[in-house]
Amino acid sequence: MLSVGDEAPDFELENQDGETVSLSEFEGEYVVVYFYPRANTPGCTTEACEFRDAYDEFGDRGVTVLGISDDPISDLKAFEDDHDLPFPLLSDEDGSVASAYDSYGEKNMFGDTFDGVFRNTYVVGPDGEIAFAYEGVSPEGHAEQILSDLDEAGA
Repeated sequence: MLSVGDEAPDFELENQDGETVSLSEFEGEYVVVYFYPRANTPGCTTEACEFRDAYDEFGDRGVTVLGISDDPISDLKAFEDDHDLPFPLLSDEDGSVASAYDSYGEKNMFGDTFDGVFRNTYVVGPDGEIAFAYEGVSPEGHAEQILSDLDEAGA
C-alpha cells in the first residue's frame, strides 16, 4: 500500500468513452483515485453510486473522482449508463496502474485463485503526493468518509 506523502504514480488510461485520461492533467487539484474489482457487481455498484450521489459535494471542493478497474471499456460504458455515473471510469485491463498503486494481485474467491483489483482508494493532493490512503475499504459510506477527511484536513 502506498503511504501518505508518497508520490502518486502518474498514469494514462482510457475512460468509458475511449478518451485518454492522465493523472497529471489534474495537477494542482485533489483527485480521488478509487480502485474497484468489477463493474456492475453489488459492492462496486454501491461504491460507485455513493460517489455519484456525492459528486456535487466533491465538485464543490474542487475534487475530481476517478474510478479504475481492469474491466474493458465496453463494460465501463454499460456501468456508466446503468447507474448514471458522472465521473470517468478508467480501464486498466492489464492491471499495471493498479499494480503501481499496490491495488492488484492474487485474490481468492470460492476456492478459486486469480489476479484482480483490490478495493483501495487514494486521494492525491495538489502536490501530486498521496494525501489519504484507504485499504480494503467497505463500499458503504466510503465517499462520505473521504469528504469528512478532506474537510478535517481543510482541503
